[in-house]
Amino acid sequence: MPELPEVEVVRLGLDGNITGRTLSDVEVRHPRAIRRHILGAGDFTGRLAGRKVVATRRRGKYLWVELSSGMDADLALLAHLGMSGQLLIQPPDAPDEKHLRVRFRFDDDGPELRFVDQRTFGGFLVDDLVTVDGTALPSAIAHIARDPMDPRFDARATVAALRRKKTELKRALLDQTLVSGIGNIYADEALWRARLHWSRPTERLSAAKAAEALAAATDVMREALGQGGTSFDALYVNVNGQSGYFDRSLAVYGQEGLPCRRCGTAIRREPFMNRSSYFCPRCQRRSPG
Repeated sequence: MPELPEVEVVRLGLDGNITGRTLSDVEVRHPRAIRRHILGAGDFTGRLAGRKVVATRRRGKYLWVELSSGMDADLALLAHLGMSGQLLIQPPDAPDEKHLRVRFRFDDDGPELRFVDQRTFGGFLVDDLVTVDGTALPSAIAHIARDPMDPRFDARATVAALRRKKTELKRALLDQTLVSGIGNIYADEALWRARLHWSRPTERLSAAKAAEALAAATDVMREALGQGGTSFDALYVNVNGQSGYFDRSLAVYGQEGLPCRRCGTAIRREPFMNRSSYFCPRCQRRSPG
């Protein structure tokens, strides 16, 4: 599933292609793409037609488009890419993609926005904007914490909150109500950089080590963003259909059996929350007891 860098790459692409344009009509081609919008396709398309795209926004892994029928944004089109969702900018006469789920047309008859989703885990919701701590958010994600790239992100408060939890360190990093945007890939990479095992108890973590883990996550996500994100297959692409290449820089994630870049020990994989954790057993020793 795309994490913060991949979603931000898509947001930047959308911002340069649809901001300032007005939706003319929306075509829902598969009901699962709007299953989160419980009022159905008619309400979904009706609420969007005639709305102007004011801005594209992101918090953590969530992306939304602020829409307006007047001067100020009052509605959000919230998107979640799921496992295989793609938001593509295409000429109106381009052939339809095999897994095209939703088409967004604009009143300037220019390039359209298409949502392509092979596995149909992603989708949209038209939602009201609410103000939380001075920031306008779709109400459905009002509980999501700020991410490390948010200018108002409070690293010190996040470290304190992380240390108050009684859980494993990686579980805390993946808790989107604590800090958003970090997923399985970048958690593993951050913990390798900080030399911390994923199962380290948060309540026994010093403030300095918690801050180091958080800083490592921030750094690795910034680096991934600079390389267009991480693509393991053709399912994650930017709005122009191009893949990211940060997978070439991964130190531990997906590297089971390969030598650690720091010490040469074979990278190990362990089961974690129906997924996997990758780590170096020498650089990231498990806490005793």
